[in-house]
Amino acid sequence: MLRSYIVLITLIATLGGLLFGYDTAVISGAVGSLRAYFIEPRHLADADAANSLLGFAVSSALIGCILGGLLGGWAASALGRKRGLILAALLFLVSALGSSAPEAGFAPIGHGGADYLGLFVFYRIVGGIGVGLASMLSPMYIAEIAPARLRGNLVAWNQLAIIFGMLVVYFVNYGISHYGQGDEWLHDVGWRYMFLSGAIPSGVFLLLLFFVPETPRYLMLKGREEEARGVLSRLVTPVECERELDEIRASLSQHHSGKLFSFGIAVIAIGIVTSVFQQFIGINVVLYYAPEMFRSMNLGTDASLFQTIIVGAVNLAFTVVAVLCVDRYGRKPLQIIGAIVMGFAMAALGFAFLAHDKGPLSLLCMLAYIAGFAVSWGPVTWVLLSEIFPNQIRDKALALAVAAQWIANYLVSWSFPILNDNPHLVSRFNHGFPYWIYAVMAFLAAVFMWKCVPETKGRTLEEMERLWDKRAS
Repeated sequence: MLRSYIVLITLIATLGGLLFGYDTAVISGAVGSLRAYFIEPRHLADADAANSLLGFAVSSALIGCILGGLLGGWAASALGRKRGLILAALLFLVSALGSSAPEAGFAPIGHGGADYLGLFVFYRIVGGIGVGLASMLSPMYIAEIAPARLRGNLVAWNQLAIIFGMLVVYFVNYGISHYGQGDEWLHDVGWRYMFLSGAIPSGVFLLLLFFVPETPRYLMLKGREEEARGVLSRLVTPVECERELDEIRASLSQHHSGKLFSFGIAVIAIGIVTSVFQQFIGINVVLYYAPEMFRSMNLGTDASLFQTIIVGAVNLAFTVVAVLCVDRYGRKPLQIIGAIVMGFAMAALGFAFLAHDKGPLSLLCMLAYIAGFAVSWGPVTWVLLSEIFPNQIRDKALALAVAAQWIANYLVSWSFPILNDNPHLVSRFNHGFPYWIYAVMAFLAAVFMWKCVPETKGRTLEEMERLWDKRAS
């Protein structure tokens, strides 16, 4: 019965992850349409300027993600984990409605044109703030309600939900692309339906959040011990409940200022570098630009969107493998093995493009890369980030790590069209150059994980706190 209740509220919390995946990946089906609707009518003479503007439009949500990550610490502390997620759900809903019709209130819907790119970017930033909040608060919420023996598994569900959200929107985008009459309809109207579809899961998430409890650790931080006991009693056995309350009480009573570096700089640095590496290995280039990458292999819109679905399916399947393995084999082994697989796959993909391979080899390299990420740096990074920070600084430290992750995400996503479409680089490397950069980052990530990051498997959050306390003393 206890486990069923934990599973239920975990599933609700993971809808934040689902919307994270949905909102960030919906752009993948609309990149060509955004170019046709907002960029080409401007008739920019310089190719780099056009590519840079497109990169900004595609990655603009990441500006909001950075803001949301930075605001996450405030939201987690001032509003609480639950109400912070409610705020994220509202922002998702506003973004879905606004980005589908950015001219609403200023011009008839469907007749806005390129002049409303600024408003489109604004609504994408609003959604990005929701993503930034959810990317921090959903795994934090799950980690703070889950027993230590189940925590890695349950937090990894959030990544499973992210990937499921991406896969769902790939199907949605593919279906919408087939609903109209070719690329012209897609570039004029279809892209609007892609963004509008996000209103459905946003509304469901907002409604269900009113039925979940606040986390016991947040309640204890606010001095509401009886409420925390009531929540814990529904999550664990009576003996575990009292033991966890004692551990949380003891961790909060220790003489720490609660300032960001009160447990030393190492734990903060490890969290930030782990976050940054998750992005510098290039995953969101694949997730955001997959249809465009497949088009560079001389595939049409239909085949490109369909192969994006294959990418999403592989991502989901291997994330399930990670969920099953993370509490059995630990965090570090999965991270190291996954980084090595991704490094070789990205290096091979770069050489495949260089050799003008337009067929199975390029697709195989991309799928191997996705499998490596899905079994490691996708879910396991969020598990680590939700576990390594002490209770008293978790909201601040996690907010900083998440903000750093989104900054890295923005830099990679913005720079990819420039690196991938630069005429000089294309003439020399045939779109292969960026993937070698991501390969180097993957190998460096493996070394960092091996040398610097402690294993968190099977430890309570309070045991991790004592580890950093000893290192700082």
